[in-house]
Amino acid sequence: MKFGHFSDTAREYVITTPRTPLPWINYLGSEAFFSLVSHTAGGYSFYRDAKLRRITRYRYNNVPADSNGRYYYIKDGDTVWNPGWQPTQTELDSYECRHGLGYSIITGKKNSLTAKLELFVPVGDNCEIDRLVLTNESDAPKSFTVFSYLEFCLWNAVDDSTNFQRNFSTGEVEVEGSAIYHKTEYRERRNHYALFTVNTPIDGFDTSRDAFLGAWRSNANPEVVENGRCTNSVAHGWAPVGVHQVNVTLQPGESRSLIFVLGYIENPEDEKWAAPGVINKTRAQAMAARYATDAQVDAALARLHDHWNNLLSTYSVKSSDEKLDRMVNTWNQYQCMVTFNMSRSASYYESGTGRGMGFRDSCQDLLGFVHLIPARARERILDIAATQFPDGSAYHQYQPLTKKGNMDIGSGFNDDPLWLIAAVYAYLGETGDYSILDETVDFDNDHSLAQPLLEHLRRSFGYLRTHKGPHGLPLIGRADWNDCLNLNCFSAEPGEPFQTTGPSEGPVAESIFIAAMFVKYGKEYAAICRRRGNEEEAVYAEKEVEKVLGSDLLLVQTPIWAMSTPWQYTKWQDIVLTDPRVCGTDGRTRKDPNKLYGTGGFLTKKRYWISTTWNAPEDAVCEPGQFFDARGLEGVLMPLHKQFQYMGINPLAPSFAIFDVYKNPTVESDLLRWKSTLEVVTGKLLIGQTQ
Repeated sequence: MKFGHFSDTAREYVITTPRTPLPWINYLGSEAFFSLVSHTAGGYSFYRDAKLRRITRYRYNNVPADSNGRYYYIKDGDTVWNPGWQPTQTELDSYECRHGLGYSIITGKKNSLTAKLELFVPVGDNCEIDRLVLTNESDAPKSFTVFSYLEFCLWNAVDDSTNFQRNFSTGEVEVEGSAIYHKTEYRERRNHYALFTVNTPIDGFDTSRDAFLGAWRSNANPEVVENGRCTNSVAHGWAPVGVHQVNVTLQPGESRSLIFVLGYIENPEDEKWAAPGVINKTRAQAMAARYATDAQVDAALARLHDHWNNLLSTYSVKSSDEKLDRMVNTWNQYQCMVTFNMSRSASYYESGTGRGMGFRDSCQDLLGFVHLIPARARERILDIAATQFPDGSAYHQYQPLTKKGNMDIGSGFNDDPLWLIAAVYAYLGETGDYSILDETVDFDNDHSLAQPLLEHLRRSFGYLRTHKGPHGLPLIGRADWNDCLNLNCFSAEPGEPFQTTGPSEGPVAESIFIAAMFVKYGKEYAAICRRRGNEEEAVYAEKEVEKVLGSDLLLVQTPIWAMSTPWQYTKWQDIVLTDPRVCGTDGRTRKDPNKLYGTGGFLTKKRYWISTTWNAPEDAVCEPGQFFDARGLEGVLMPLHKQFQYMGINPLAPSFAIFDVYKNPTVESDLLRWKSTLEVVTGKLLIGQTQ
């Protein structure tokens, strides 16, 4: 079934049915205020930090899916419907959602009434604009009622969903004219509140969820909407919401727009109050006034379009493949900017309630957007580096609001430090701004420990130099890029976090992936040092890289995924195979084209051993008539063997396999078998035996 299509002229993805397999979402915002909007108007909003400044509630893993958003109910006689189909799921006469660059447009039609909902976050402001345009396409006047609805989060998204004995007593609001102000904890310990307003006089409001929905109901069938009138409830504790009632009459062919603004307002401590117990609304009123007319909203939308046009004009390609052009010129770059803004800290799968911004993630994301916004890339590098520990390791994640590291899943992910070198090298290559290396940056957000950024890079490299295993390869720590490969983390009790249980400083578990990074980014670190005139440090770094390249034994521990290895191994292979010190050619030359193919590898004194884990049972590999038709383990692993043979490396036999790891695991005996086999093959290495 086809659910939509790309519109290249408009640079939009057009969804033509609300019944998609999963919610298809857009990410609105490019600075501090962000909204996630699904194709049915679900989602949530936050300011800077999806955990600490969550503005609206969202219910993850809920049934039905995609519960809560910014909903607009239309009661037209006895029919109640939403432009985006959810949450009433009333059948629409027509439906369309257009996800664009920083905006979404959802249009629904029912009984000759069309409702077009435009949603976007304006450039330079901390709010979401929802413009609802209503058009009577019948030949008779229409009178109907519109109800807005969203549910406020009590700021901290984790506390909001867990600390009910307190939260049911803290919710507070003010209502003034058409504006609803969510001010929970403003009196006690906050200097910020949320605004939800509309640009017209209202015919009623509600701020109590219970009053709006009614007993034993959901947002699919609110009692207030069914009755056709609000109760003017004022929330005191429980669950504060924002509901406006606007009665509308349209003549045939007439249209009317309603402009709703959801905003975040901060006041200085000495300007919090307009009067005792009355919040200072000056900034909120100014925000509402900026978007009070269609002309103002059109201008803000035009500025948003200009913003994205300017960003995406930096880099473009024109080829014979329209799909390649579409991805490179628009959607890949758009995705890179989204990951810059959120670093996967908030989505429909990453709830935004725990991890914050990833150290590794943010460094990787920078590679995709440094050419678009070099100044903000510079700022991001300095923020990331400030969460590094003095020994060169790092917090694995940090909060975007405070820019301080958090220990929710610990540290000790040993690939983290090298990603900082990767990010800085990419920035230098794009901008030539070597002054960033002289910027003084905190360690562990402690200004007394601050050092130039170049010293941060030195410690990044040094950390991996001093954390190697018995074969001279970097220790994996808690994990490398593959977070599920926690070789040093063991949990014997339910409820223990798999990423933080057990030692982070494992004595023997090494990572080929980090070794590849050490080689690649060690060279880049040396190049940076040489450019700065520090030849001694450059030579030192290159010698350390040589030590890793000089390892005698490569232990390939890998799951078999889609009949092959995961992409981390493939990336390592790409790096190594293109190194002129590993392979000269394929062994042949134009002068001697008949020489044996695949004999050009230089690493003839090295050995490798393959250890694999399989979902498949052993019979599937070894027995006639089974999936691999009795090829046996070495036969199935032939492509992997040939990659090493191409580099000149010889195998240690036999290769090792643990089969049926999901459906019939035998962990204890398999680990004993692995250890004994390793002792055999490494013994062969020590006495000079090969295949």
